[in-house]
Amino acid sequence: MNALGKSIRRGLVASALLCASAVVAAAQQTTTIFMAGDSTMSVKELKDYPETGWGVPFAVFFEDGVKVDNRAMNGRSTRTFIEEGRWAGIMDDLQKDDYVIIQFGHNDESEHKKDRYTTPQQYKANLSRFINDVRGAGAEPILMSPITRRYFDGDNTIKHTHPYAPLVREVAAQEKVEFIDMEVVTREYFQAMGDRDSALRFMHIAPGLHPNYPVGVRDDTHLNHLGAREVAQLVLAELRKRQHPLSERLRTPDPKHLALKY
Repeated sequence: MNALGKSIRRGLVASALLCASAVVAAAQQTTTIFMAGDSTMSVKELKDYPETGWGVPFAVFFEDGVKVDNRAMNGRSTRTFIEEGRWAGIMDDLQKDDYVIIQFGHNDESEHKKDRYTTPQQYKANLSRFINDVRGAGAEPILMSPITRRYFDGDNTIKHTHPYAPLVREVAAQEKVEFIDMEVVTREYFQAMGDRDSALRFMHIAPGLHPNYPVGVRDDTHLNHLGAREVAQLVLAELRKRQHPLSERLRTPDPKHLALKY
């Protein structure tokens, strides 16, 4: 083979290797689910356990090609999430075909807490901004209403404690975005359990039982390990109902688990 032929051959081999590398890189590309929200979703510090955001157990549901990046933070509203640069951080890292789960409300509607309060008009505008920013990046937003607070009115009914939940529904309809009404889903779920059993899912700890809460705690907003796992499972169930693409990207169960019964 002459020098020209060898050069052409080397070029063809190099091109083939580049194509193969591109195929492998595409196959290894990770889809990221970003989570933007407040304490009911966030990762906790050890000092706060067993308080657990539902985003923590949610992160283990998916196959290796899906990564959950939980950017939710305690005490944040849509306004402070923007002001502190947290939303900009998500947008900097967001890639085409990623997902962003957006769930705010607990802090936006806290009118007595001026450091986080967001007016209804601002709240709706911020949610619309989040949705359109994500779409502009070629990714998919998933909007959720805030999970319920566990305030029973008598023995059988949980009070409606989220005045901003209807605003989320309005934005979802206006923007025609994928929407999961977790305020309704969780209220109905915990309401069906009744006051006693639903309390086992929230931060109710008697004095002297846990080193993080020596004088005890009775918190009907924040979830414990069990409550967080169950809320995460409720989110997954809603994704399955909608036949959402993420519901097809779950981890493969250990074969021995398929022999178990309930």
